[in-house]
Order: sequence, then C-alpha cells, then structure tokens
Amino acid sequence: MVVTLIIACEVGFWVLLVVGLALRYLARMPRTGAAVLLLEPLLELALLIVTAIDLKNGAAADWKHGLAAVYIGYTVAYGHTTLTWADRLVAHRFAGGPPPVKRYGMDRFRHEARLWLRTVLMAAVAAALLQCAVWYVGGDGDVTSLREWQGMTVRLVVIHGVIALTYLIWQKKAPEDRAVPQEAPTRPRQKTLG
Repeated sequence: MVVTLIIACEVGFWVLLVVGLALRYLARMPRTGAAVLLLEPLLELALLIVTAIDLKNGAAADWKHGLAAVYIGYTVAYGHTTLTWADRLVAHRFAGGPPPVKRYGMDRFRHEARLWLRTVLMAAVAAALLQCAVWYVGGDGDVTSLREWQGMTVRLVVIHGVIALTYLIWQKKAPEDRAVPQEAPTRPRQKTLG
C-alpha cells in the first residue's frame, strides 16, 4: 500500500504541476493555477500519515517505509525548485518569459553547490523521519531496513558532493561569442515620385 501511495504521489505531483501551469499560462488564470500548485504539499502529508498508520497497525518496518521517508525528504528539498524550473520553462515557451539560463565556469559550480546543499537537506529530512520511525517502532521491531536507508542518504550526499566538485575541477567554459554576420551594405533608397 505504501509503494502504491508513493507512485500515486509522484504521478499526482506531475499532474498537479501540469494542471497548475496550464491554468496559469494557457488558460490565463494565474491565481487558480497557483492554488493548484499549492496543493502539492498535501500529497506528502498524505504519504506521511499513511506511512505512520501502516507502522502503527503493525506492519514490519521495511524498504517501503524508508523509500517514503526519502521521497518526502526529496520533495521538501527539491519540490519548490522543480516547480520554479517548470514555471520558468513554461513561461518562456508560452508567455514570452526569458530563456533558461545556461551556466558556465564558477557560476555553474555555485549552482551545483546549491543543488548539493538541497541534497543535504533532503538527506537530513529523510534521516530525521527515519529516526522517528525507528523510535516509533521501538526496540521490539526490526529496524534494520530503516537504518540502511539512513546510510543510503549519507551515500547520496557524498556521491552528489563528488559530482558537484567535478564542476569546480573541470569547469566548462562559455562558448566564445560567434562573430555576428554583418549585413551587406545597402544602397540608399531612391525616392520615388508619385
């Protein structure tokens, strides 16, 4: 049941995102679109409640509960960023907004470092939820799977940190401005009588 709800939350996230952005930009209803986008956190709240109820009803703490905690942590850390990214993309495509920014050099590294900090936040939220689940299950239950998920969040932070550092070590340079083709000189227009 928890895995089904995680899948439903992920599908629901993208459905609400598409509907909210369509209302904002295609239907020209920005407030209604924003209201739909504000429904996103309710999905994670429902997942948290169902996971807690599942554990309370005696379900063995296993990988599903760990995945739910990581999913909630990911949504807390990256949900707003994903919404902002999609909003800018749709605004550019349908509402004449500025094009997406391409980053190079130190600017790209700073961007990747900020994303890594979001991964740290994701891991912290997930680890805290997993620890709450460990305490909730108590000493009588098997919490090995929950502890493994805590370790996995640490590994994710390390792996993403290494990837972010590659943008510092091997910085991609901005392409050189290509010469703007000059227009052929035009002859002055002759005035016509008439």
